[in-house]
Amino acid sequence: MAEKTSSDDEFLDAVGEPATVSKPASSRVPDEKEIDEIIKKNSTLSLEDNEGNAGATGGTVDDDNAKDADDNEKLDPDGELTLEELQAIEQKLSPEELEANKEKANKLKLEGNELFKNEEALKAIEIYTEALNICPSTNSKERAVLFGNRAAAKMKLESKKSAIDDCSKAIELYPGYLRAILRRAKLYEQDDKLDEAMSDYKRVYEIDPGQQDAREAQIRLPPLINERNEKLKNEMMSSLKDLGNMILKPFGLSTSNFQMQQDPNSGSYSINFNQNQS
Repeated sequence: MAEKTSSDDEFLDAVGEPATVSKPASSRVPDEKEIDEIIKKNSTLSLEDNEGNAGATGGTVDDDNAKDADDNEKLDPDGELTLEELQAIEQKLSPEELEANKEKANKLKLEGNELFKNEEALKAIEIYTEALNICPSTNSKERAVLFGNRAAAKMKLESKKSAIDDCSKAIELYPGYLRAILRRAKLYEQDDKLDEAMSDYKRVYEIDPGQQDAREAQIRLPPLINERNEKLKNEMMSSLKDLGNMILKPFGLSTSNFQMQQDPNSGSYSINFNQNQS
């Protein structure tokens, strides 16, 4: 069955999970400085649980000691632990602690979903990142959804490049994640990366032939891609002509002395020299 893509609910990826009613929040779009502050905050994110039990979640990263912290405690620029760092922490945890982390990550996901629905995208990003820092590395699908949800929140803030990165991480974890592929396709199209967008739309269509956006894109994009390619070809030929004229000028020649003719049978080109052209 085709998935609907006309509402923000498509980004929640919490099918069957009850939603709570929250008060409407401000829809103000934060600026880049605020986004940077969130990333900075996440780079020193506490991994303690609500009871302060650091053992169940891998400890904390202290601001003052960040430079001297163990490699396993360092976070990447986007705020979450790398997979290798998370796995190193998990080696010290019991199965019960890992299961507790999984449950807490799911609760954080639901909290992030509510923030997203209430137009608090920046806070949602922070919560999804916190969840990624404790969601067990073996739970690929759950981690994929967290990346996909964070990408959706970043789309709200028009942080396209970072959203594309999150979609790619989600797809790598869960190759059949239709919503993440569709989001990335839309982001690529918005960023004028039409070939990449077309590839993702085709992939969506292969997974779900009834997906309307994917069907429409396969009609809409090819003429745009051809138009762009033709424009690029003309620009390239113009540049080559200018370069050729500069090289030929000392010899009293120009590119007008050379005419290209295409063989209708083979499609190849031949160049004819005409001395009388100037």
